[in-house]
Amino acid sequence: MKKFFDNILSSAEAAAFKTYWYKFKKMDIDAASNLGSNIARKFGKFSSTQKTAIRNIRMCFPNIGAAEEKELLDAMWDNLGRIAGELPHLGEFGYFQENSRVNIKNLDRLDAYLEPGKGAVFASGHFSNWEVMPAVIVQRGVDCEITYREMNNPEVDKIIRDARAAYGVTLFAPKGREGGMRLMRILARGGSIAMMNDQKYNMGINSPLFGHNCMTNDAAVRLAHRFKTPIQTMTVKRLGGANFEVDVQEPILLDYSAPLDTILQKEVDNINRFIEEKIREAPEQWFWVHKRWPKQAWIDAGVM
Repeated sequence: MKKFFDNILSSAEAAAFKTYWYKFKKMDIDAASNLGSNIARKFGKFSSTQKTAIRNIRMCFPNIGAAEEKELLDAMWDNLGRIAGELPHLGEFGYFQENSRVNIKNLDRLDAYLEPGKGAVFASGHFSNWEVMPAVIVQRGVDCEITYREMNNPEVDKIIRDARAAYGVTLFAPKGREGGMRLMRILARGGSIAMMNDQKYNMGINSPLFGHNCMTNDAAVRLAHRFKTPIQTMTVKRLGGANFEVDVQEPILLDYSAPLDTILQKEVDNINRFIEEKIREAPEQWFWVHKRWPKQAWIDAGVM
């Protein structure tokens, strides 16, 4: 009986998602982005994730005032709503065309990976519309597969995967030993992989972010060290509406001659410092609604 009701709920969820997707798809990009913003700003504050965002923000910015916090939350929902409106249109951003909605800083650093056999581990976080970053990588012609977490609903997952595939983004959800082996095969042949480093990962290692330890994915460091590739960080910033700037930073080069266990903690900490620096630059454009830190961190910080 439980499976029966689960199937009904799954079908209803898929139907709702399709309604949203095709409604926004029929709109032009700016209208879709604006509508997403309006909906999220109006209703986001009533969602269960609002409390998570408030706790995270107060823990990271303990001196924030009430007015500033309210402004930050409103701007956060503006960004998240715009992402929802823009998702069906990501293939229409005109990457590397005259009418592009995406300006790219330090493009020469990305072009270095067009050279056959020169791969990298791309690492970033959930900044602005983070889906723009993998689109830029593959639209430029870099041989790269994008790691991601599958959606729980298979019908929803298929819509998103098909939409991304239409503009060249190959998604890969690494699971278990075979998933790890595939990542290594990609790097071994000189390809690149891309991953997000700012979400909770219980199989990782503890590393501070805003002074509070959280379980952090160490795969970027492990893989880059094993295959002697750079860790190439990239970030996305919203410039206003559905317009963006992608910044390709100076690549992180590890001490490849050192044993991994002597550098792992330091380099994971370095990545978290990078993530924190970019959050501070535009806090309204980060994904505050994720439970990045353990509950105990909220308790210790006095925000729960």
